[in-house]
Amino acid sequence: MNEALRPIPFGAADAPARLTQDLREIGFAVLEGAPLDHAAIDRIYDAWLAFFQSEEKQAFRYDKVQQDGFFSTEEAEHAKGQTLRDLKEYFHYYPWGRCPAALKPDLEAYYAAVLALGQTLLQWVEAQAPAAATAALHEPLSSMIAGSDVSLLRILHYPPLDETARAGVRAAAHADINLLTILPAASAPGLEVKSRDGRWLTVPCTPGLVVVNTGDMLQEATGGYFPSTIHRVVNPEGSAARGRRLSLPLFLHPRPEVILSARHSAGSYLQQRLEELGVV
Repeated sequence: MNEALRPIPFGAADAPARLTQDLREIGFAVLEGAPLDHAAIDRIYDAWLAFFQSEEKQAFRYDKVQQDGFFSTEEAEHAKGQTLRDLKEYFHYYPWGRCPAALKPDLEAYYAAVLALGQTLLQWVEAQAPAAATAALHEPLSSMIAGSDVSLLRILHYPPLDETARAGVRAAAHADINLLTILPAASAPGLEVKSRDGRWLTVPCTPGLVVVNTGDMLQEATGGYFPSTIHRVVNPEGSAARGRRLSLPLFLHPRPEVILSARHSAGSYLQQRLEELGVV
């Protein structure tokens, strides 16, 4: 495991300071003991794998306006500045959006739990960041997501790769749009983060760990103090790495009317980035 990505015990007295430091210096932090139901996460992975392998998914094709529902591999986003779409399919879940009825209870409970965790982490960041980073905020970071109905839970499925798949990368290097992304350990390794000195660091994939990373909106709101973090999903060495992979990121989004900076509200920034990703 990379020394720079050592897990932070969630209940430790210095956890807020360590998380904030890692987000500032690396853009990623790893938590152990975060208050999430990891047995439920395993159930979600199993249930949604069956969904992705079924024809039921075709009844939930995504809505270009609402951006909820199922995105096929042909409709998947591409990284900003890229033309090739990532090698993945996924489902966008919002509490108000569409969802297979049998899969909703676990997903609904998980969404509420991870959203509460996100609010706590934003409070930590705001409390630990220097005044220079928070002086320009139009409101506290944690209140930016209060009442928001656009925080997005994405159920991601990277299908098994065949010999014709392009080598090396399943999801090209990119930054997230939102404030923070919260990601429990995926079902298989492959996530890497680009360090500030240009090295690619392997993000731990141990069950029970939770990964947190910074996004474009946090960078925008703090005047660049927390740089948006570049990351990618690669195929680790070995034939087993060509198997399928599932992950469950929650993207914390402010209410659309929240002012991030003199040039952007959260709503205008989201629209711009969705256009750049080729999904609207």
